[in-house]
Amino acid sequence: MNRLHVIGIGYKPLGRWERGILLAADSIVASDRLHEVFKGYEDYPAVKERVVVITKIDETIRYIRDHIGKKTIVLLASGDPLFFGIGRRVLAEFGAARVEILPDLSSVQLAFARIKQGWDDAFLMSLHGGPDIEKRRRLPYQLGNIPSLLERHGKIAVLTDRENDPAAIASALVRSSHMRLTIYVCEQLGYPSERIISGSPSEIATMTFADPNVVVIMREAPQETGEVMPETDFGLREEEIAHSKGLITKDEVRAVSIHSLRLPCRGVLWDIGAGSGAVSIESSRLFPGLKIYAVERDEVQIANIRENIRRFGMTNVEVISGIAPDVLASLPSPDRVFIGGSGGSIGKIIEYVSGRMPRGRIVLNAVSLETVSEAISCLEKSGMEQEVSQVSVSRSKVIAGRRLMSALNPIFIIKGERA
Repeated sequence: MNRLHVIGIGYKPLGRWERGILLAADSIVASDRLHEVFKGYEDYPAVKERVVVITKIDETIRYIRDHIGKKTIVLLASGDPLFFGIGRRVLAEFGAARVEILPDLSSVQLAFARIKQGWDDAFLMSLHGGPDIEKRRRLPYQLGNIPSLLERHGKIAVLTDRENDPAAIASALVRSSHMRLTIYVCEQLGYPSERIISGSPSEIATMTFADPNVVVIMREAPQETGEVMPETDFGLREEEIAHSKGLITKDEVRAVSIHSLRLPCRGVLWDIGAGSGAVSIESSRLFPGLKIYAVERDEVQIANIRENIRRFGMTNVEVISGIAPDVLASLPSPDRVFIGGSGGSIGKIIEYVSGRMPRGRIVLNAVSLETVSEAISCLEKSGMEQEVSQVSVSRSKVIAGRRLMSALNPIFIIKGERA
């Protein structure tokens, strides 16, 4: 059976096994850029008449599909084809039995070697979506996720493209991050024009760079900066969150509510009646890949949400000012919805949310039995399974030298789910 051999190139000479496959191949497929790289290999003169240059990925897949049963094909890839490369696509298209992957070094591996830093503790991500806007939108992480990812990991490597280039990444960090950072731009690795530049976000934001490049961002260690790194991703206390007149989802209720949401690592969360934004901020810290919309109509609370976004450096939370469900139409459809306050419109909100949510989960907080009854009825009409629990919290107080328990108002947690 003729097979497809995907051979990574760019950073080191071909091994004996790869050279044997290449010399015996009927057809060698390469993009324009990789064709130029391949011209520098000593094997190129022997096979140049068999090189087929195709730049667009879809056209490459069509060519392989038309010829894979008739020819032995080599597809040249950049670095490690399975590291944010074409390897995953060809395996999905043609199956593991018909594909052999022969990797070179990955560009990220080489970048860390160039800056003489370990990479086993780094978070690796790609912003490489190319010119396709929809493809960029489907990337697991976006430019705005980088500050919160740095809060968690401290060291990130980013594969860039022309839209999400080093200057754009640095500019986002200048606007939204309070951390002390060093950015390394590893430009045109493996080319004669290879260049390594380092600097602060404000310095890198003013520069231009040649493609391709890899960005490595490192947060200075706490002992070097005097900063206190967050000890946890979850468990903010009420006094740490800006709020007014005690209007905040209490710590214990917040913990149960977020647990009830069963948040995905990526997707969209609507926080309706967000108040101070406590649920949004906690959820953002837990899942940087979520896009969170905090919907609130009260101007004082909106100011609190904005302050909490600034205080905790959350770039994946967006404030939506207005009354639900009126202001929800322009938002992307949610995977999860938390309703902390409804302004008396619980029925309208549930009906609207249900129409926008083919599957997912709604969680509501309620104080009165009337709200519970209305919410359950609306969820049932919307075809959602319902579940209700009550959280009763007592906290200790010291009065006249004695520690006594003081009860908070019990809160009903209502869950609706469409599988």
